[in-house]
Amino acid sequence: MTDATVDPILNQLLDAALPHVAFDGWSSATFDAAVADIGLDPAGAKAICPRGAVDLAVAYHQRGDAAMVAALAQADLSDMRFRDKVAHAIRLRLQVIDDKEAVRRGTTLFALPHMAADGAKLIWGTADAIWTALGDTSRDVNWYTKRMTLSGVYSAVVLFWLGDDSLDQQATDAFIDRRIDNVMQFEKLKAQAKSNPLLKPLTGPLERMLAAVKAPGASDEPNLPGVWRDPQ
Repeated sequence: MTDATVDPILNQLLDAALPHVAFDGWSSATFDAAVADIGLDPAGAKAICPRGAVDLAVAYHQRGDAAMVAALAQADLSDMRFRDKVAHAIRLRLQVIDDKEAVRRGTTLFALPHMAADGAKLIWGTADAIWTALGDTSRDVNWYTKRMTLSGVYSAVVLFWLGDDSLDQQATDAFIDRRIDNVMQFEKLKAQAKSNPLLKPLTGPLERMLAAVKAPGASDEPNLPGVWRDPQ
């Protein structure tokens, strides 16, 4: 998602809402104030954001993802190890945030039980944006595991970052490195288990089962997990 693909009125609403978020959160009061600030007809505003401020909170998160992707496209990653590219992408995602309180309020909103699915979808979207921007070509079960693992890492990083008051957020930088180290250790263990002949009776059937899992759109088979079929 880029700003160019977003309804310009939605962008205006979002910009108008942000000054109110620190006081009222992503609430109906914030939404109503933003609508009034730009002089938009309330019915028209609801047509753009049926869920009011919730849709603005979603748009704010997706705006950050788009800014991160743009920053990654401009970055020179040629001399980086892949793990460092992922860490750099996470750092860029934090750097493009222009309102820490908006993120804090959004974290509170999407932690509510009835909003948890939306929150998980947004975090997954961030992980997917990072992997896609870094050129991920996996089309099997690894497509899912990469995004699932990175979703967990990014979620933990955001929570840590929200409470970080260290100089230049050095503590967050170190935290990101530790989490990436944990992921790499896990991947190493997976590779060792896969190549261990003693574990083959266990890993073999699992590998055959997972071989049927394809990334969205990666197969013409209509019933495989993860395949989305256009109903049109």
